[in-house]
Amino acid sequence: MVDISRRYKKNTGKLSIIPLGGLGEIGKNMYVLNYNDEDIIVIDSGLMFPEEDMLGIDSVIPDIKYLEENRDKVRAIFLTHGHEDHIGGLPYVLRKLQVPVYGTRLTLGLVEVKLKEHHLLRGADLRVVKAGDSITLGAFTVDFIRSSHSITDTVALAVDTPLGVVVATSDFKIDQTPVDGQVIDYYKLAELGQRGVLCLLSDSTNAERPGYTLSEREVGKTFEEVFSQVKGRIIVATFASNIHRVQQVINASYAVGRKFAVTGRSMINVINIAKELGYMNIPDGMQVEIDDLDKYPGNEITILTTGSQGEPMSALTRMSKADHKRLSILPGDTVIISATPIPGNEKFVSRTIDNLFKLGADVIYERFSGIHVSGHASQEELKLMLNLVRPKYFMPVHGEYRMLVKHKQLAMATGIPEKDIFISEIGDVVEFTAKGARKAGKVPSGSVLVDGLGVGDVGNIVLRDRRQLSEDGILIVVVTMDKKDRTVKSGPDIITRGFVYVRESEDLIEEALGKVKETLEFCRKENITDWSAIKNNIRDVLYRFLYEKTKRRPMILPIIMEV
Repeated sequence: MVDISRRYKKNTGKLSIIPLGGLGEIGKNMYVLNYNDEDIIVIDSGLMFPEEDMLGIDSVIPDIKYLEENRDKVRAIFLTHGHEDHIGGLPYVLRKLQVPVYGTRLTLGLVEVKLKEHHLLRGADLRVVKAGDSITLGAFTVDFIRSSHSITDTVALAVDTPLGVVVATSDFKIDQTPVDGQVIDYYKLAELGQRGVLCLLSDSTNAERPGYTLSEREVGKTFEEVFSQVKGRIIVATFASNIHRVQQVINASYAVGRKFAVTGRSMINVINIAKELGYMNIPDGMQVEIDDLDKYPGNEITILTTGSQGEPMSALTRMSKADHKRLSILPGDTVIISATPIPGNEKFVSRTIDNLFKLGADVIYERFSGIHVSGHASQEELKLMLNLVRPKYFMPVHGEYRMLVKHKQLAMATGIPEKDIFISEIGDVVEFTAKGARKAGKVPSGSVLVDGLGVGDVGNIVLRDRRQLSEDGILIVVVTMDKKDRTVKSGPDIITRGFVYVRESEDLIEEALGKVKETLEFCRKENITDWSAIKNNIRDVLYRFLYEKTKRRPMILPIIMEV
């Protein structure tokens, strides 16, 4: 690590750590380091999948107004690994900020695919690094430290600053027997702890889970056991980015003489990138096309697919609904869901499992079945990380609020004083000076909703309207009025969608039309001529009437046409 003191005086100035995502939530990780309001670097640029009530929303990304306001000071974005919650927001960020992006080969390989889809690859400045490399930008020197997670080529970051070293673990687990043999760099972490670490930002995902997280190799053993017993086709759904898991499915298939095929766009993309970059070993002739599966008996085939989270448009979900163009679930198929549902996805996953059982498949999905282990550290590993790094200050990150609190309690158990632990919220500024550390206000922050090609054009009001439409439907009142004297020329007519079926509710609609006519007559007598005022009167009267009659609140949309 370069000695910052050669260019900056030690223990001078002000260092701020600002989370723009990843706190109080699972996803959209983004952490900002700002030295003296002169140099800024960004760690990760993730997205979050929408919550159930975010109707129609494709993804959620961090609000980066703060970075836009300080675009001239942003030196680079550093990526820790290739998961969506750490790289998925990058295409939207790079539309606003033209800065270098540093990441390992696999991480940037996955980024390239995303940038191609967004037509941004040509102008992107992507710089490949590897564990052990060191990059100096302005007041910061960033070291890349080999780590262990559920995707290969993951790194932790040690950022040397004039105020001290900040270590960001990103997602990690302490796997003593990783599939790729790349054990987390204990020596480097301990060396940093020996030298002195100002602040540790550490993964809190499994802070509620006691003990240790099992090694990824345990899943491989389970696959081998299950594959040796199954007589029909095997369909495995897992995260596309979990290359170690995919490799173990391939290994287990090869061991019992099965070929494999792949379905699901993200799974196909990741496997192709991993093969191209040398992160995956596939024996010659083992991979076959989906269209050629009929040429092989079921006991010679494994299918790798997306859909472990029950995503509505994923390959497994479409198979479970008999809606996949090329694949159908057959009685006797064994479906292995090798993942734990992300909070909020439990209903989607359960629905998919039910549908698979209905189609005659045998489904292996239980957590205790051994077909999945987490990629995140449990409590004992989190304590080990704290004891290796021995930070002066601690900030738990990457987790919902209760997880951050649990991680704080673990840190206190290892001897870190409560006053030196910061449970922050998105946008909080934690400021470090030679005098100590404190919370020092907030910056603009929050969530930006992505809906199709629209970024940020859907907000709370639009979501509220979508929820109302989904729950109670819409009622449209159409009336044609004379532009001069405001007399009714035709109508009123009522059209409903998602509220009541008109033919079965003729009396209700007739009464509603009567209320509209009374309101129009009232407006004429009271000389109310403003179109918006007339619409508001119609809306108010119908709201009261319909709620009294149905206890429902449809969206009411009056339309007045002038002649």
